[in-house]
Amino acid sequence: MSHPDSVEAERWRMAAELVDGFDDGLNICHEALDRHVENGHGDQAALRWLGKSGETRDLSYADMRALAARFANVLTAHGLQPGDAVFGLMGRVPELYAGALGTLKAGMVFTPLFSAFGPEPIRTRMEIGSATALITTASIYKRKIAAWRDELKSLKLVLILGDEAPEGCVALGPALGAAAPEFDTVHTAPEDPALIHFTSGTTGKPKGAVHVHNAVLYHAFSGRHALDLTPGTIYWCTADPGWVTGTSYGIIAPLVNRVTMIVDEAEFDLDRWYGTIQRERVEVWYSAPTAIRMMMRTGAEAARPYDFSSLRFLASVGEPLNPEAVTWSAKVFGKPFHDNWWQTETGGIMIANQPGMEVRPGSMGKPMPGIEAGIIDRAEDGTLTELGDGQVGELALRPGWPSMMRAYLHEQARYDKCFVDGWYLSGDLAMRDADGYFWFVGRADDLIKTSGHLIGPFEVESALIEHEAVAEAGVIGVPDETAGEVVKAYVTLNPGHEPSAELERALRGHARKALGPAVAPREIVFRETLPKTRSGKIMRRLLKARELGLPEGDISTLETDES
Repeated sequence: MSHPDSVEAERWRMAAELVDGFDDGLNICHEALDRHVENGHGDQAALRWLGKSGETRDLSYADMRALAARFANVLTAHGLQPGDAVFGLMGRVPELYAGALGTLKAGMVFTPLFSAFGPEPIRTRMEIGSATALITTASIYKRKIAAWRDELKSLKLVLILGDEAPEGCVALGPALGAAAPEFDTVHTAPEDPALIHFTSGTTGKPKGAVHVHNAVLYHAFSGRHALDLTPGTIYWCTADPGWVTGTSYGIIAPLVNRVTMIVDEAEFDLDRWYGTIQRERVEVWYSAPTAIRMMMRTGAEAARPYDFSSLRFLASVGEPLNPEAVTWSAKVFGKPFHDNWWQTETGGIMIANQPGMEVRPGSMGKPMPGIEAGIIDRAEDGTLTELGDGQVGELALRPGWPSMMRAYLHEQARYDKCFVDGWYLSGDLAMRDADGYFWFVGRADDLIKTSGHLIGPFEVESALIEHEAVAEAGVIGVPDETAGEVVKAYVTLNPGHEPSAELERALRGHARKALGPAVAPREIVFRETLPKTRSGKIMRRLLKARELGLPEGDISTLETDES
């Protein structure tokens, strides 16, 4: 697991000041829990859990530290060693959060998975990650794990949430109750693996991005400077820990910065979300464009009964935030959502509309302090050329930030291809304006080439969403004998609007007026839903695969499927 020497460069001195570390190492759990208790903040609320059925559970920093220690003791009591792989597979309950931190406390490597995954995606990831232990529920185990558990030879321990467990598993309730609430945190080295996040590729098996304990420097720094996380802040990250955001900014960054986290077990419900912000006096809110667009569908009137005066900063991630959503949120919440950009591979926010910055709707913002970003043209022979302002190319970063992935698990060649001539190549197309703001254009493999024009689907989708009838849009290019490709759009509609030939013509006319005839879609198809990942990204490649009858690739992260 090679890494650039610049990981420990002087430019990250400011980040290092936000963590304590040990004389001989660095451990994420120590930074997130132990040091706060040792410094007299044990009574501060670390996590307020909101159950599906209305129950609540508050855990202080001392409570979380004790629960993480009990987890670490349970894991070691069953023979697990530092470096072993522990997987988490359950909904948003306190035990998932404490289990992640207890795993890190014991010097083991934690991998979160979506609880909604089916048996095959779970098995594939656990095989690639050589899972030693699994923390899950009885229901998930029986439906998705039991049939093949014995075939995964690396799996030594299955911990089941609650007081009872299927045969061959360990009930977590009694085990935690019997374990000691103290555990000496393992003094892991900065470059010791801490987290593995799986990201699905367009084809083939998922990639396991390896992150190390040193990433906590950037989690602390970016949480403070990109999300305004300060001690005592009431913070709600709506992302599930099965997605990298839900771990980096739903567990680590907030706890390292000593905030109080709101964790909601339930899925999106408009009144529940609005009520949570009002009741819990949420100050910083980090969500996804999909959720924001769902709120937009209900209109400003639905938000009017609620008090959002506690909010001081709103941020969004997962896919580019359409300009219309930024404008809408400013009207409804009194503050705009601040878009930012990063990837599973980067481990943390790289480009952001930081607090205090002018928000330009549609822009991902500017590079974070210490992050050098460029727009790159990659020639057919592999030569890289840095492009100037106003030119579209591949978004690239200079390697060396602390949360950068250190490997794709077991795939060194695949990892090496990401780094060329001193750049990390993201695979995303973007443009930088004269003021240094970056603008997302699309994934490199999503770009549409029609009649000599290069069209980014995000631009077309944003124009369509500006129409009052459109809730969401997904845009692809389809082959055309004359133009090479033509633009085709798939849209879902807001309540009160029904599919019709007249509406389709109106939408095409709206797009032509906004974008010009060369860029506007030639055809618009109405759908009840669009295929999205559970992190909210519209799967354009899946729309295209189905349109052209191509292999669908890895669809294990699919949230909704209308096929």
